[in-house]
Amino acid sequence: MTEVAQADAQDVGSGETTIDIGRIMDMIPHRYPFLLVDRVINVVHGTSGTGIKNVSINEPFFQGHFPGRPVMPGVLIVEAMAQTAGVLVVDALGVSAQGKLVYFMIVENARFRRPVVPGDQLHLNVTKIRNRGAVWKFQGEACVNDVIVAEATFAAMIADEER
Repeated sequence: MTEVAQADAQDVGSGETTIDIGRIMDMIPHRYPFLLVDRVINVVHGTSGTGIKNVSINEPFFQGHFPGRPVMPGVLIVEAMAQTAGVLVVDALGVSAQGKLVYFMIVENARFRRPVVPGDQLHLNVTKIRNRGAVWKFQGEACVNDVIVAEATFAAMIADEER
């Protein structure tokens, strides 16, 4: 992790941390147009956190989903929750996460309750259910203005990065 990214991770009290975009990009390999988390707040080390995604009309998927009525695809909302979880896993593992990737394994009980549209700010509340060895399981809720728009349970596996 770069010194700048370390300096930008601000303690906000009682074990909680905010992780900015620079540090997120140090932690997970996703990049535009597939990086779907702008910031992670309220991080409780090894337990939970809230990803922030500012949804803009400039997102490339809005060109085809749907012209004239832009709606963020539900699968990308779940991916944003998974990316938030990936950041939490890397944060929990610290230096032992170097050279590792977090791979999505399972999505269960996904529910989409309301459309997410340009101008919305997604709050991706992710909580670890458990981890056993290299497998981590999470519960996620995506909210806009404190209203749940999507939810899912999902699992990821930590593995060595193959080149």
